[in-house]
Amino acid sequence: MDNHRPVNIVMIEDDEGHARLIEKNIRRAGISNKIHHFVDGTSALAFLLDHEHGPTHNGPALVLLDLNLPDMSGIDILAKIKGEEGPLRRTPVVVLTTTDDKVEIQRCYDLGCNVYITKPVNYESFADAIRQLGLFLSVIQIPNVEEA
Repeated sequence: MDNHRPVNIVMIEDDEGHARLIEKNIRRAGISNKIHHFVDGTSALAFLLDHEHGPTHNGPALVLLDLNLPDMSGIDILAKIKGEEGPLRRTPVVVLTTTDDKVEIQRCYDLGCNVYITKPVNYESFADAIRQLGLFLSVIQIPNVEEA
């Protein structure tokens, strides 16, 4: 019995330029999965926790999370995802942010983030980092929510 469903990518990024760059370079790496883009934490959490197409109800997901959002901290979102009892807890979270503060990085890993990437300031370096992330996404295994 194959209940393998495509992984939904949930991108929580308020900077439209960064969001376009992330999506473009993920596509360049050959990743065609659906990308659900949110510009704030409130709507992203509503999707993740309650929406019929979100991972709680509709299969595996991978979260790309910026820490600096207009309505709440990405740290709070990470804590909510990883603190939830149930399927969302196993959802891989890639923190993608401009913050390279060692304390912040450690805090994210302590809360359960799977990968922490500092966005390079330079456009070409940023594009290259996202292409590499796309290659990483093409090979990682993500658990189905039913297995929780």
